[in-house]
Amino acid sequence: MATRPFLLPDDPAAPFPPVELALRRPDGLLAVGGDLSPQRLLAAYRHGIFPWYSEGQPILWWSPDPRTVFGTGAVRLSTRFRRGLRRSDWTVRADTAFDAVVAACADAPRAGQRGTWILPEMRQAYARLHRLGHAHSVEVFDGGGELAGGIYGVAIGRMFFGESMFSVRDGGSKVALAALARQLHGWGWPLIDAQVENAHLLSLGAESWPRPRFLGAVAQLVADDPGRSGNWTAAFGQVEAAALAHPAAG
Repeated sequence: MATRPFLLPDDPAAPFPPVELALRRPDGLLAVGGDLSPQRLLAAYRHGIFPWYSEGQPILWWSPDPRTVFGTGAVRLSTRFRRGLRRSDWTVRADTAFDAVVAACADAPRAGQRGTWILPEMRQAYARLHRLGHAHSVEVFDGGGELAGGIYGVAIGRMFFGESMFSVRDGGSKVALAALARQLHGWGWPLIDAQVENAHLLSLGAESWPRPRFLGAVAQLVADDPGRSGNWTAAFGQVEAAALAHPAAG
């Protein structure tokens, strides 16, 4: 069993070590170093690996066990929340404010955390992926056109790897997640990776999967290219938040 994480070479084409070598403590730490180039990031996600580190640390790469996922047809909104959505004037779009969503996620306060892991170099790296058509945002706008919440992540094949979400207005992130899940479900994309569980994700219907099960699903889904690379604005359209009040919507 590995006792320390693997040191990645500088070459962005160098392969990651097998995820089975990830540490148990801290759970899922696999590798250190490398860079945040599009080539390396896409290779990481294809193998169920993601970067997560704080200011002053080297780049750390993770593949925790178990893994938290949402079924795109199983995101759960409470009856009370849905009741409020019926009167909502919010709208949801995709890829119209990617940088603003990432910035808001970086600035959002997190319980038990000081500072942010979405550092300037992380913002730049995902902005590059967005320009290349691999990273996407879902934005929730209130009736006045201001951002109420959002989510962003990376799409490969038929797999969406969620990175972070935020709310400026109460429930903004829930609406973003529900709208994303509904659209992905309609496209035949079954899963959203949510990385590591917490009580909030579980309350919305997330499940914990053993890492082998997760990696098996990812291997199949990333190999199935439905032609969804590029900007999602037109394909996603505009979703009325009120439409998500119906249980079948999310």
